[in-house]
Amino acid sequence: MVVGTVVVDLNLPGVNSLKEKRGRLKPLLAKLQSRFNISVAEVGLNDSYRSARLGAALISNDKVYVDQVIAKLIKVIEAAPEIIVIDYRVEML
Repeated sequence: MVVGTVVVDLNLPGVNSLKEKRGRLKPLLAKLQSRFNISVAEVGLNDSYRSARLGAALISNDKVYVDQVIAKLIKVIEAAPEIIVIDYRVEML
């Protein structure tokens, strides 16, 4: 069994309230969950308007599959409008 986790730090330029931040993140989180069948949530920087930290986890019996899904997940986040990926960290257990 392979457990893959990724933590992604984001910048949300132009956001001036937590409500706006939720408005940008909520559709992205729903898209990631439905498209990749993973667990994903905002896991940090909750009180910052223009920053967010997302965490995602995936379980499989194939490490290559987990690597591929995480790579695709990062590409989808990077393609999201008005969201900038600052950094991400991948860990395999």
